Amino acid sequence: MKTVGIPFLLLLLLTSVGCQSKNKSEKQELAQEEQLEAPKKETFTAAQLQEYETAYFASGCFWCVEAIFESVKGVKEVYSGYAGGTEKNPTYEQVSYGKTTHAEAVEVYYDPEVISFTQLVQVFFGSHDPTTLNRQGPDRGAQYRSIAFYKNEEEKKIINDYMAKLKEEMVYDRPIVTEVKKFDKFYMAEDYHQDYERNHPNNSYIRNVSIPRLNRFKANFQSYLKEEAH
Repeated sequence: MKTVGIPFLLLLLLTSVGCQSKNKSEKQELAQEEQLEAPKKETFTAAQLQEYETAYFASGCFWCVEAIFESVKGVKEVYSGYAGGTEKNPTYEQVSYGKTTHAEAVEVYYDPEVISFTQLVQVFFGSHDPTTLNRQGPDRGAQYRSIAFYKNEEEKKIINDYMAKLKEEMVYDRPIVTEVKKFDKFYMAEDYHQDYERNHPNNSYIRNVSIPRLNRFKANFQSYLKEEAH
């Protein structure tokens, strides 16, 4: 399961269209850009979501990570946001410009009778490169670092045990740099970031980075996918 990198010339091209902050007018255009009628998905009320477990991960641009976890069976809802830092109520502009200690992250609501936390950890490691420090694909900076959050000692052990297995089996050519961090607080990202890949399939970053990343994950984790994700 060696990680396949994006060709260098493509990386240079995509740095100009990455998951980066925009000024106010550009951001408004971004929110409306190529917005299509997205395929319908099951929706849940806040009360309904409380019936499920939560897990938190950071592995690069949250547009990409949200779409990956949304494709996994047993996952009911995924939200993009910010976690891992100390500042209260961070904004996208602050986080994406590296002005906070937060990372772009996702909040995953899942049914433990269908998908386990261990399997979600496998999805996390199997859907990004955990050996690149403060970088994922064309996105650079500590805000795009790899973090596996745990809420209790059992989850911490699951993460550490799986990392040890990856190292023992020499899955990667370089050391894993993923942070294993106690979960504190998740701050929801602005509305226009939610379901971004679903709502903006023709955005250049989505076409060239997010969708290929999602498809690589799907190819390797077919047994973990929802029926509609195949």
